[in-house]
Amino acid sequence: MTEVEIQVVSNEAGETTAVIVPIALWKEIESERETAYLLRSETMRKRLLAAKERGNGVSLDDVVSKLAL
Repeated sequence: MTEVEIQVVSNEAGETTAVIVPIALWKEIESERETAYLLRSETMRKRLLAAKERGNGVSLDDVVSKLAL
């Protein structure tokens, strides 16, 4: 991802309390968190790696166009 603008939210004492990030970055972060969660399980790790090796899935773009989403 190229340089993104992240906004920092501070309280009255000047302490950082939150950040505002672009939605594309947030989706990337959420995807990485979900993958990390799934990989914690040995069973899921094996299933994901086996699916990745098969490589015969349908791309998201193909699904979206076929379903007219």
